[in-house]
Amino acid sequence: MTDVFGLLGFLIPLGVVFLLFLSGVRIVTEYQNGVVFRLGRYVGLKRAGFRWLIPFVERMVIIDLRTVARDVPPQDVITRDNVSVKVNAVVYFRVIQADKAVLQVEDYLYATSQLAQTTLRAILGQVELDQLLTERERINREIQQVLDAHTDPWGIKVSNVEVKHIDLPLEMQRAIARQAEAERERRAKIIAAEGEHQAAEKLSMAADVLSRNPATLQLRYLQTLVEITTGGNHTILPIPLDILRAVGAAAARSGFGSRDESRHGLDDEEESPPAGGLT
Repeated sequence: MTDVFGLLGFLIPLGVVFLLFLSGVRIVTEYQNGVVFRLGRYVGLKRAGFRWLIPFVERMVIIDLRTVARDVPPQDVITRDNVSVKVNAVVYFRVIQADKAVLQVEDYLYATSQLAQTTLRAILGQVELDQLLTERERINREIQQVLDAHTDPWGIKVSNVEVKHIDLPLEMQRAIARQAEAERERRAKIIAAEGEHQAAEKLSMAADVLSRNPATLQLRYLQTLVEITTGGNHTILPIPLDILRAVGAAAARSGFGSRDESRHGLDDEEESPPAGGLT
């Protein structure tokens, strides 16, 4: 009996010590850091691996060091040109100093999310709608830099900010569609005008080249007749260009002479005194 009590007296303290030892065992994974407090005072960090804390004396807060993707809820924003839009975004950040994330801020996830919302409204309120739609990369960098500067005392690194969706009012969507349509029409008219200008220049150059040798004009005339006949069944009576030139010259002379005679006749009538008048 004495041996039994003696064995129990040895095993009970040993079991208590073993339970105390197990209560102080902590396993820190590779992507975590442990912030250790001893009687309420910060004493250091525990890296990945097997760690043991003094039971009832030390306490450890585990902080995840992986990148966190946090959605920013849709925010009602009024741009600098007084257009009301609804914008949402996503923020990518990670803890790089676990001790600051515990000691400097109560809840770093909530604080970063709220700061992202206010920063998004502040930055987008300083730009116009056209800049918001076309300069998305610059705006993302600006928001990221502002967030990173404000969260640096908390031991948080903001790696990226992306504006995901911009919800425009229906009236503004229609106005943008009309503006885009007008811009496309303007470009089409400019391109057509430039084409006409270039075509006129080329035709002028071609006319200069053809005028240097009359035979080239005859060859061009024959080529045009060939092109016309390839389109279908056509009956063409070729007329030499010399005959056309002679006819045109004769018509010009006859027309010019008739106009001169009519003008002379009118002049004579104007010079003659009216019938029954006094001279």
